[in-house]
Amino acid sequence: MQVHQVLATLGYGDAIGNEVLGIRDALRGAGHASDIFVETADPRLEALTRDYRELGDVSSPDTILVHHFSIGSRASRIAFALPDRMVLVYHNITPPEYFLDIHPLLVRQCFRGRRELAAYARRCDLALGDSEFNRQELEAMGFPRTGVLPVVPGFAHLDVPPDSRILSQFDDGWTNVLFVGRVIPNKRIDQVIRIFAAYQRFFNPRSRLLIVGSHTSFERYLAMLHGLVARLGARGVHFLGHVSNRELTACYDVADVFLCASEHEGFCVPLVESFYKRVPVLAYAATAVPVTLDGAGVLYSSTEPAHVAGLVDEVASDPALVDRICEAQDAALGRLLAKDFRGTLLGFVEGVAQAPRPERPPVADDFWEQVASTEAYEELQQYRPAAFHALPKEPTRVV
Repeated sequence: MQVHQVLATLGYGDAIGNEVLGIRDALRGAGHASDIFVETADPRLEALTRDYRELGDVSSPDTILVHHFSIGSRASRIAFALPDRMVLVYHNITPPEYFLDIHPLLVRQCFRGRRELAAYARRCDLALGDSEFNRQELEAMGFPRTGVLPVVPGFAHLDVPPDSRILSQFDDGWTNVLFVGRVIPNKRIDQVIRIFAAYQRFFNPRSRLLIVGSHTSFERYLAMLHGLVARLGARGVHFLGHVSNRELTACYDVADVFLCASEHEGFCVPLVESFYKRVPVLAYAATAVPVTLDGAGVLYSSTEPAHVAGLVDEVASDPALVDRICEAQDAALGRLLAKDFRGTLLGFVEGVAQAPRPERPPVADDFWEQVASTEAYEELQQYRPAAFHALPKEPTRVV
């Protein structure tokens, strides 16, 4: 049986990219023909992918597409129009209000993405969340057949020698508070900074904050965070940006506490990376975070920085408490790794193949003409920019 995956972008080393590769390996191991169709891919992974416009070459009513939904994706729309059966995998869409006044384009994309997702309720044979929180969102949107394909991350990228420069710079007896994740507003890194500033001021001046994660396309938010650090008078706040695996390993090795204040997560892989590296986790109890922690770590619900700073101090200053927290995290990690990802995936695929085919929603008669026109327009924009700029502008709307 042909079971292919389709998604907008295959990233190197991120949670979704690792899951996509894991799904491909599981499908091929079970004897299915399985390729990955994308719009773009990290150069290090391009050889593992095919262009999404080749989907028509393998399409058939008996083919199953595992579709990783993405906002504003041409690949998603092509998949919608094909006759193949579909398993939709939902990794969550951040509510657009988090990007107001910071990233106007993403506000529109997230809003439209959530609206577009609802159209797939009638299109897909099965919709899977990568956490129970995401599954519940799908159910609330009207998807009639849902399930959970658990995230079971690999940790090989952390089994590398730590970067010596990070160790020499930060492994010095000071308390290191760590956050790992993209520098974007829903992660509430501003709140992490406020908590750290209170901890440094009231409990431990010999402390620093390490913020690890890309800020690409969010330079404005990064500038706001730098301004906040200056206003609070916090010292030792380091924005390390996107790091290598060796640098990430070193950051976990020097960390005393992992502090998360994120308000919107579909899963949050850095939490379980902290489990693996035996760093005690202190996390805000929102969205999927409590489910991901699975009874381990320390959850807090207060938004008062001084209160959370006190929790940081309790954890960082009590080795016996750290041992108990890490023991609970070890148990939670064991339960996660014991989940049968391969068996669960293949069970879903077999169930879809044997189930009655749901009624398909209609596709516009001129859909493929619109696809061809869009591709011609984009080719003109890329290869003949002078001609592209000569096109008439959209008329101004008079209200």
